[in-house]
Amino acid sequence: MKALVIDDERLARQELIKLLKKHQEIEIIGEAANTDEGVAMIKELKPDLIFLDIHMPGKTGFDLLAELDDVPRVIFVTAYDEYAIEAFKVNALDYLLKPVEPKLLSAAIDRIFQMTPEVEAQDHPEQKLTEESQIFLKDGDKCWFVTLKDVRMFESEGNYVRVFFNNYKPLILKSLNNLEKKLDETTFFRANRKFIINLKWIESIENWFSGGLLVKLKGGETVEVSRRQAARFKDMMSL
Repeated sequence: MKALVIDDERLARQELIKLLKKHQEIEIIGEAANTDEGVAMIKELKPDLIFLDIHMPGKTGFDLLAELDDVPRVIFVTAYDEYAIEAFKVNALDYLLKPVEPKLLSAAIDRIFQMTPEVEAQDHPEQKLTEESQIFLKDGDKCWFVTLKDVRMFESEGNYVRVFFNNYKPLILKSLNNLEKKLDETTFFRANRKFIINLKWIESIENWFSGGLLVKLKGGETVEVSRRQAARFKDMMSL
């Protein structure tokens, strides 16, 4: 498993890399001293896993994750346990408190491998996000790691997009048009100007006004498929 270490403290990076040398299943492919370096290296090197500090000058580790479209597995490494309490209320990944204890590091790595039994090489940097891709969402003080198959739909709200999953509807600073380009069109369908829906969350379909369709999702939301999109939608759904 290829990994990056991102921490503004050089000694902390060196100590962690030293501990990781005992884990032959982890290959350290680089280290970054701030979030900007980290984002650039993640996009270039496509790691499977990152060890990420939270509290860094300028931007936090959460800010780094919010800049990524496809988020690798994350083990947070932080000296601030209050971040761990607040950030992982919803769906925690692993975090380690500094100084890192070898036994806890080993346990965190084991859990990551349990979550990712097979790690596929990412040879196609422009490949679209699939339903198994993981995204990081940050809305105010709340943070989530979400697998795209759990997202029912996306709704455009000006320069923002509202993401519907479980009982949450956070806003992210992205345009629906740019998001559409990154999503797998066999799973996510642009129903109209405002909505992209997950086809696998559809519960029922009925005819609607002016040749359009009305789709009900399993989460209870209803979305109109515009007349312009209805023909392509019927073809995709074999209607």
